[in-house]
Amino acid sequence: MPQYKQFPLPDTAEGLTEAEILTWHVKPGDTVTVNQIIVEIETAKAAVELPCPWAGVVTELLAEPGQTVEVGVPIITIDTDPGGAAAPAPVTPAAAESNGTSSGKIGEEMPGGRIATLVGYGPKSGAAKRRARKDAPAVAKAAAASITPAAPVVRAQEPVAAPVAAPAPVQAPGGYVPLAKPPVRKLAKDLGVDLYALTGSGPDGVITREDVESAVSAPAPAAAAPSFVDNGSRERRVPIKGVRKATAQAMVDSAFTAPHVTEFLTVDVTPMMDLRARLKNAPEFRGVKLTPLAFCAKAVILAARRTPDVNATWDAAANEIVYKDYVHLGIAAATPRGLVVPKVRDADRMSLKELAIALDELATVARDGKTAPADMMNGTITITNVGVFGVDTGTPILNPGESAILALGAIRDMPWVVDGEIKIRKICQLALSFDHRVVDGQQGSQFLADVGALLAEPGIAMTY
Repeated sequence: MPQYKQFPLPDTAEGLTEAEILTWHVKPGDTVTVNQIIVEIETAKAAVELPCPWAGVVTELLAEPGQTVEVGVPIITIDTDPGGAAAPAPVTPAAAESNGTSSGKIGEEMPGGRIATLVGYGPKSGAAKRRARKDAPAVAKAAAASITPAAPVVRAQEPVAAPVAAPAPVQAPGGYVPLAKPPVRKLAKDLGVDLYALTGSGPDGVITREDVESAVSAPAPAAAAPSFVDNGSRERRVPIKGVRKATAQAMVDSAFTAPHVTEFLTVDVTPMMDLRARLKNAPEFRGVKLTPLAFCAKAVILAARRTPDVNATWDAAANEIVYKDYVHLGIAAATPRGLVVPKVRDADRMSLKELAIALDELATVARDGKTAPADMMNGTITITNVGVFGVDTGTPILNPGESAILALGAIRDMPWVVDGEIKIRKICQLALSFDHRVVDGQQGSQFLADVGALLAEPGIAMTY
């Protein structure tokens, strides 16, 4: 007999609560194998490809591209025993809508001997019950007890065109989710109908195609005069989701939790740039992309040894300050998906050459959108290189869980007083933001001065 299994959206990163369906790679009726990529999703961390945990035949897709789904909610139904005895052909949602079988009583026998259910079309005893969408963790645990999905594969996100139709409504307060099949949801999305405003006429309150079409044909209520001037098509709205949503929330949490202090320092980095030019011609650095960021990273790591407070974390729950004897260095990177902060793990154990190679690889992976979610967690201190955009400095906001972030500005030829004479030198501005709960002014100032000194005269590193 057919064996129907539903694959719930897994938690592909620590703390993930939801993800958006980007692209399905299968459709109802397709035969799938174990670990075959079936769908691409976008989380707050990365674009992720999910493999199929079973072999079988796809019977139903339970979410559409562009739809946001909570972790633990089923997204696909698969018949894992399509060759079983008396196995009827799978019925897709579209076919059910067209032949009228979807209007049968849920839980009752349908034409051809099938049993009507809300999701999938497998045998079911007793009357069907409404699926509790908000109980996603419970669903996930129950599913995990019987299956272990293969590990997700992270890859670059291809550009996804913004939908021109009205976006799918978000979940309403109180956990209510309107019941409707994917074809009906798509119809409502195409017609701009809010499913939350409808009362389903189908069994157990299921919203039908007729309900959506009736809502479109119904006369619209008189609207109040708009308080704005229509400016035609000179505006466009983009849903707040994915990396942008996660970044915004993280910055708000940080700005209104940690008391920020920002200090600035202007540095003559001519000696550092001279050393860089010499090292680029050295045999051991041949083929290595040696950037000012690599020197700044090394300076931050060395300076943190003398001021460990900048590499510590304020743990409000435990009422403790956690000092880290390692440096997971975050590098803020601008990508097509938005701002991400991947980490160089155990950067304090790396030489300048190793740091330069790690930073180059990190930047390449981030630009391609292939940074794994785990590689953007648990940083200890961050550098944001605003100088690559020609910007002198800024007031960076701390990454949540960290106590310091350094902004590296552009390196410019500027007049500078050297031994009482004005000369043209390589000048750079630094800006350090720190959490004043952990780092006092003296400590923050000492750390920034140490970083500046190491960039102004790299030979000082010999004394550290």
